[in-house]
Amino acid sequence: MDGVKYLDPERLARLDDAGFRRRDPYPWVNPEGLLRDTAFRQLLADLPPLEQMQASFGVQRKHGQMSHDRYVLEWEEGLDVAESWKEFVAELQGEEYHAFVRRMLGSNGFELTFHWHYAPRGCSISPHCDALRKLGSHIFYFNPPDWDPAWGGGTLVLDDHGRLNRRSAPSFDDLDEVECSDPLGNRSLLFVRRHNSWHGMRPLACPEGRLRRVFIVVLNRVTPLDRAKRLVGLGGRRA
Repeated sequence: MDGVKYLDPERLARLDDAGFRRRDPYPWVNPEGLLRDTAFRQLLADLPPLEQMQASFGVQRKHGQMSHDRYVLEWEEGLDVAESWKEFVAELQGEEYHAFVRRMLGSNGFELTFHWHYAPRGCSISPHCDALRKLGSHIFYFNPPDWDPAWGGGTLVLDDHGRLNRRSAPSFDDLDEVECSDPLGNRSLLFVRRHNSWHGMRPLACPEGRLRRVFIVVLNRVTPLDRAKRLVGLGGRRA
């Protein structure tokens, strides 16, 4: 993996893809150290400032679910962020990371998009299953070293045992908590979107002025037909 500066290829290779895909209630893993330690510290220091984010509060969600309040910054080419983040995104768009995702998901029908989410005190993520367009998500946690575990910020892996319609708005009490991911240090959460891939986050208890900060790689579903349509669109109508 020549040229890989941010990801740790040994840690990526060490993850058990077969065991990941067999995991209940859906595939998920919360590994430590997928980023090199020096790279993690650099990215943490170079996170985009809050002033660059867009506020997303009180936005109505489908199926009656509570608003997922946070500040959001969507990645796009030419975005004014630190050079370290530009390099990291370029690495995520490269063959090494794509090969890792293909191995873990057992699929190559995906495209990646990226965004940062920052959430202040009191914000939560109500239980939900992601949209059908997603194959999964890879959440990189970027909380500072002094983040108190009592403040929360972990992602809850939830199980409905087949009782619920994904187009519904259950409370945390309606689901069983399988595990809460560790959001501290150099950790991430990779999970696959399925009909029962319920997850969420309880309200943050951090002090005012503190933020839970994550960078999310969205694994978007792409079919061969989607790719063919795009090729036609780029090249004009074919005779």
